[in-house]
Amino acid sequence: MTDLFSPVSLGSIQLKNRMVMAPLTRNRAGTGNVPTDLNALYYQQRASAGLIITEATPISAMAHGYPATPGIHTPAQVEGWKKVVQAVHAQGGKIVLQLWHVGRISHPSLLPDNALPVAPSAIKPAGQAFTYQGLQDFVTPRALELAELPGIVADYATATKHALEAGFDGVEVHAANGYLLDQFLRDGSNKRTDQYGGSLENRSRLLLEVVNAVIAVAGADKVGVRISPLNPFNDMADSNPQALFNHVAEVLSPLGLAYLHAVEGGMGGGEVAPFDFNVLRKHFKGPYIANLAYDKAKGNAAIASGHADAIAYGVPFLANPDLVERFRQDAPLNAPDQASFYGGTEKGYTDYPTLQQA
Repeated sequence: MTDLFSPVSLGSIQLKNRMVMAPLTRNRAGTGNVPTDLNALYYQQRASAGLIITEATPISAMAHGYPATPGIHTPAQVEGWKKVVQAVHAQGGKIVLQLWHVGRISHPSLLPDNALPVAPSAIKPAGQAFTYQGLQDFVTPRALELAELPGIVADYATATKHALEAGFDGVEVHAANGYLLDQFLRDGSNKRTDQYGGSLENRSRLLLEVVNAVIAVAGADKVGVRISPLNPFNDMADSNPQALFNHVAEVLSPLGLAYLHAVEGGMGGGEVAPFDFNVLRKHFKGPYIANLAYDKAKGNAAIASGHADAIAYGVPFLANPDLVERFRQDAPLNAPDQASFYGGTEKGYTDYPTLQQA
């Protein structure tokens, strides 16, 4: 019987099991947003996952929106990530880099020359930005001009080239959770009247251009895409998420991607529209990773039913470096320390005990 512990291929990436470590922002990059030896240890400890998806990684200086998030746009950052990849590969693990542009979810203090954050439309999101000076209200972003969009697509391609130079097994395009590509997709944040706004086809255009540019560099069999059709996080909404994301799945399906990765609901509660992820699944013919509130039993059921090919676990991997072995033995899990999720030292990062250590 196929279950969480069965091997699977996502494109050209061969997984020893179907337990994926979801991308988890931890705000622990070094000076210059460069990955450190501590980051390498953190990922190496979790290399028993079938696949690790790195924390979201800004593709350019303008793509940053949080303190101490590791980038992939300077030579020093590429060198830092090389250490991470080598550490994971040394343990027999597979790892892909998540490509990130935050769009409007930023603050001038985090951007070059105190620039305004950019977005599809000049709509200020509700909420506050995490900055080096503490929480500050979001500002009204600047709507991207048509002439700027090819440059952003090019930034994704360059970041993909850098990821491959660092040795990653592939890349994941982050089109979820209220960041730039998701801002273009959903009509709550995209009020454009040009070819990037209005219809489902138009709102999906930038995502498709980015994915095709990334494929041109890496090959489709090394490229995944993450979406979050229902997630209200970062003040997001859409008038008809089922129609929109069925369309997104449909246009991505023929590209031969390694996988589609879906956050199946809303993070942190909040009202969400009715949505059928089984219907979404039917529109995408390639491998599918399901994420959000899965445990071992639900994960095995989703795989056995054919709903998902792999399951992404977030907080369970954060607190349990040997989550695969714990699931295999039905062993108890470490309790996560929420106070140390974002920023800090090795405490709550690399000091969670394995079963052996416990």
